[in-house]
Amino acid sequence: MRIAHCTVALVLLASLTSAAQSPTAAAPQSAEFAIFLKGVPIGTDQVTVTRTADGVSITGSERLGAPVNMTIRKAEIRYDGSGHPLECRIEGSLREQLLIIHTVVSGTTATTNTTQGQASGQKNDEIAADAVLLPNAFFAGYEGLAARLVSAKPGDELKAYIPPQAQIGVQILSVADDRIRTTAGALQVRRYRLRFLNPGKPSEVEIWAETSGRLLRFSVMSQGLDVVRTDIASVAARREPVARPNDEQVRVPADGFTVAGTLSRPATQPSPGWRFPAVVLVGKLDEGDREETTGGVPVFGQLASALADAGFLVIRYDKRGIGQSGGRSETATVSDYAEDLRAVVKFLKNRKDVQDNRIVVLGYAEGAAVAMTAAMRDKEIRALVLVAAAGRSGSEAILDQQVRSLAAMNIPAAEKQAKIGLQRKIHLAALTGKGWEGIPPDVRRQAETPWFQTFLAFDPGKLMPKLRQPILILHGERDRQIDPSNADILAAMARARKGEAGLAVTLVKIPGVNHLLLPATTGESDEYAQLANAPVSPAVVPAIDAWLKSLR
Repeated sequence: MRIAHCTVALVLLASLTSAAQSPTAAAPQSAEFAIFLKGVPIGTDQVTVTRTADGVSITGSERLGAPVNMTIRKAEIRYDGSGHPLECRIEGSLREQLLIIHTVVSGTTATTNTTQGQASGQKNDEIAADAVLLPNAFFAGYEGLAARLVSAKPGDELKAYIPPQAQIGVQILSVADDRIRTTAGALQVRRYRLRFLNPGKPSEVEIWAETSGRLLRFSVMSQGLDVVRTDIASVAARREPVARPNDEQVRVPADGFTVAGTLSRPATQPSPGWRFPAVVLVGKLDEGDREETTGGVPVFGQLASALADAGFLVIRYDKRGIGQSGGRSETATVSDYAEDLRAVVKFLKNRKDVQDNRIVVLGYAEGAAVAMTAAMRDKEIRALVLVAAAGRSGSEAILDQQVRSLAAMNIPAAEKQAKIGLQRKIHLAALTGKGWEGIPPDVRRQAETPWFQTFLAFDPGKLMPKLRQPILILHGERDRQIDPSNADILAAMARARKGEAGLAVTLVKIPGVNHLLLPATTGESDEYAQLANAPVSPAVVPAIDAWLKSLR
């Protein structure tokens, strides 16, 4: 008999759980997971893992709302002391119909009895002796996979059985160490990128687990499915992929809330009372946190550590309404973000370990608009570093990105022009408040926000003449998100400033480096996944370091 699947996403996900490794007796460990589909919470999962000398038992319950509409009242997966699967039993309902799946494993034979609604049936399958049992949609089973992955390395392949469907292979593509900081402290984490060899089309998944083997998260990126343990799903939790032993977690008073950040300093202090020059890192205006992680690369974490090694005190922070910072992002403008930056600069100026006349701001991508706006208002900002920044207005920069993206697509020219025309219409409506007719409601919700409106209107050409600080403009020559020609435009603007300011401009273009400041082959965004965990180009930090040290 064939049992209906919950959703395509759930079928693909069901290939994940595995047996634990020779456990020793321990007290049962319980956890709760939140389940998201395309960013929308759709359910919860309760799980308890019990390890004894006889083996491992994973029990729990689960509720999934629309579009799945599934309830698992009782579930259990058992493995023996050697990690061999023994039994899996699921009892619940799918779309208000009775659902029971019961698999018993004897050696390499899995016998599964199923009941769905009024239908029932039995199926026998040959499986690997150490196969992972992964019943559809019982996500707590991924605890077993987390335990198995403790000893896995890239290139390994596990076997997983999805009762009552089939056995598939699970390839380990990569393993990377990470860290997550919660209110309770820091968790040492490993991130695993896996490929499920499903019949027809493989699927890639990311798993996060504690180094002890407890599951933290898994994600099917192509389907927008995330299952996250609630302690790390909290807004107070954040990834900390780059951490130094003497990092300081700081909170900066802003306008009615606090900005949370990480302060990285050199490993040693040359002498008692020594004051360090300081650098503030300002990131893109998106939902990313202080690490500025894109494609698995914590750009700011790496920059902060390298600059600290070079002798600078460096701060990176969560934008308002993001991560551990307070405030509300939905009402913020570029001007508001600039005031938050000024609060961070003031915080540094008042520290006894900072040279208050050598505070530099580094703005990355859209963060350059925030950095320039703050520098226009605040003379305490000694100098500016503009990295991968646009030299045109926000509206022109976005249109330029879309044109470049469309050029790589194999679609009719008329369709490309239509998309560009729609983008222009969205920009005009966002800037004027008129002309929203014919624009999809979901697009309007994204575009009709204060920060997007003010970013569209931001024009570096109008602001640059008002800046008096020395400026370093740095750009990767393989940046395909913000074309390197923008660096030339910014440099020309900066050099056109009156007096000494026009002379205090340095332009650095780094060959072979993309928008993430990584060595790249094409520079296109579809290459980012291949560069996960790569270090920032060794040419980037020395260029910034040499320029900063030239400012006396």
